[in-house]
This record gives sequence, C-alpha cells and structure tokens, in this order.
Amino acid sequence: MDADAIIIGAGACGLMCAVQAGYLGKKVILLEKGNKAGAKILISGGGRCNYTNLGATDEQFISTNRHFIKSAFTQWTVEDTISFFETYGINGREKTLGQLFPEDKDARAIVEVFTSICADFGQEIRCDAEVTDIVLQNDSCLVSYIKNGKTVQLTAPKLVIATGGLPIPKMGATDFALRFARKHDLKIIETAPALVPLTITGKDEDWYAALSGNAVFVEVSNERISFEENLLFTHWGLSGPAILQLSSYWRPGESINIDLLPHQDITQLIAEERQHNGKMVLSSLFNRLYTKKFTDAMRKFMPMDKTVADLNKAELESIHQYIHLFKVKPAGDKGYDKAEVMRGGIDTNELSSKTLECKKLPGVYFGGECVDVTGWLGGYNFQWAWASGFVIAQGI
Repeated sequence: MDADAIIIGAGACGLMCAVQAGYLGKKVILLEKGNKAGAKILISGGGRCNYTNLGATDEQFISTNRHFIKSAFTQWTVEDTISFFETYGINGREKTLGQLFPEDKDARAIVEVFTSICADFGQEIRCDAEVTDIVLQNDSCLVSYIKNGKTVQLTAPKLVIATGGLPIPKMGATDFALRFARKHDLKIIETAPALVPLTITGKDEDWYAALSGNAVFVEVSNERISFEENLLFTHWGLSGPAILQLSSYWRPGESINIDLLPHQDITQLIAEERQHNGKMVLSSLFNRLYTKKFTDAMRKFMPMDKTVADLNKAELESIHQYIHLFKVKPAGDKGYDKAEVMRGGIDTNELSSKTLECKKLPGVYFGGECVDVTGWLGGYNFQWAWASGFVIAQGI
C-alpha cells in the first residue's frame, strides 16, 4: 500500500481531510488535477476568503435531507474552524451577517496553512495529476493517474473523493465525482448552478442594462424564501448578494419579487413629505433614497416630475406597487461559469451521516461540494467543506 488513503481533489475538503489525517498519524496522498492546491479558496471572497460564518447551522443549507449535515457540524463546529485557523495565526473579523474573513491576511494565507501542515506531516500533494481510472478491490483501491505524460498507479485501503462541483470550469472543475457515482449506481440529485447571477432578456433588457453598476438594498423573495441584502444591476440582468442567495431557490420560468425599500413604506414617506413640503417633486424624494441614475430609470413607471401634493390615489398605489412589489421574471442564469457553487449532487442517502462513507462502497468517502449539500453565500459552504474533511479523516 502506498498510503492509508488516497484523496482526489486538493480543495477545501481534501486539504482539511489530509491535515486532520496527519494529526491522527495517517499517511495520505492528495491528487489534484490543477497546477496548485486550493485554487477555488484563492479566488473566494475576492481573494480574501470568507472562510466560515458565525451563524452556520443546517438551516442555511439546501439538500433533499437538510438534517444530514447535523452530525458533521456537531463533530466539527464553527468554533473549531475559528480555533484551528487562530492556532496558525489567522484571526477572523466579522464583515456582515456573520461572515468571517482573515483580519489582516488573505486567501493565500488560508491555503498556506494547509500546505505547510501537509509538508510537516509528509502528506504528499501531487498537482497536475489527472485521475484516469479507479478500480475498487476487496480491501483496497487502485488509482491510476497521468503525471507528465506517464501513467502512475497508487493503492490504498481508503479512497476520498473531494473533487468539488461543476462551477468555474476554466479553473478545472469537472464532473469527476458524479461520473464515478453513476458508474457505481449511486443516486444523484439533479444538479444546477447555485449562487449565480440571473439574466434578463426581451423588451426590458435595455432598462436593466442602463442601470448597470447600481446597487440597491432590497428584500428579494419567492414562494420558498426571502433575503435582505444588496442587489446589483448589470448589463445582462441582476446580481449581488441578494440575487445570488435567491438563485439557489429559483427555478426557470418562475418570477421573483423585489421590495426596493424594505422596512419603510414609500406611501407613508410621501404622506409625511406632503405635510412638510407638498411642492417637492417626486424625483427629489427619490434622490434621497436612491442614486440619480436609479431615480431617472424609474421615470418609466411613475410621474417623477409631479409634486407629492399632486399625486392622486391611483398614482400612489402604482408607486407603492413598483417600489414594494417589483416583479421580475428572469430568462435564466449565467451558468456554471459564474456560479459560486453547484446545487444537487450525490444523494446523502448514499452516505453515512456520521462518517460520510458510501454505504454501497465500503472504504470510499465523499465530501464537500460534490455531495447534495449546498450552503448560502457567506462562508457556509466552506464550513461544510472543513467539517466534511474532518469527519472523513476520522474514518480513514
């Protein structure tokens, strides 16, 4: 045997698994298709890496069995993540909504924590190693990969598949885990881009494009859920944290509702202004609340040059409708190229929630994004990656 386990994928889950295995005195070899470990970690959070969320629980995850992750989150908590990184000189600073970023470092420091610990334990990270075949034997697995044009073979009693999902194919994302699962008749929950911008086409396309670059704090919702965060207009549609969050719950053909002024009532603001200065034109009031570009764009829907005193009941109702119940029917999404994560994946019913070992394939483990566990934007998916990597290490 070449190692206690072979880990395919040197991303967040694979790296944590290797480190935790090292603490337990286990030898692993990580095989990474790309030319460096932690490639997606390095670009996360604009290169700053939002590495966990202070409020992470199973409630911020989408899965056919949301409770599946409770065991992993009990074994490896948010406090464990914070303590782990603090031990290696990375202190967290909360940005917003529980999102934790390195206080005075960036994503490179996160990756360096793992690569340095792996080096200390003698855990090998072999990059530019594309796995071509896996043969499962009675008490071991035989993994073949190509390195520098040559085929290399490794054997180990345990196999960990942590190859991530389909987003950002230009960074080497593949369907490796899904193909392996299908080959062995494991059930896969239908996959789709998640945490992804939404597109607008048709007669309203130019209106959205004219607002490109403008951000508005909103509440976006559909029949399933609602989020309050910034919405960003783009030349092809809608983005920003609010839209990315909702996209995971959106399905093609559905409309979404946008409250452009949450926690305030536009008709009440107009009524108050009438009492103080009825001669104020509506556009002046809107310029207090939004950018001038946004105010100008809303001229398409409401009489911006009228004074607030002259607005009639029908106009007030229309204004209220557009501000608090703005309805949008996206044409689609920007796909895996722009998605942060993948929704769906290997059915959690195929895995032990306590160990993440595959029930049908003893000695084979799945962790991270390839499993049907998808978190919200804001560090949740990293917490799942760290937790799943830790849990798997206990079993190998």
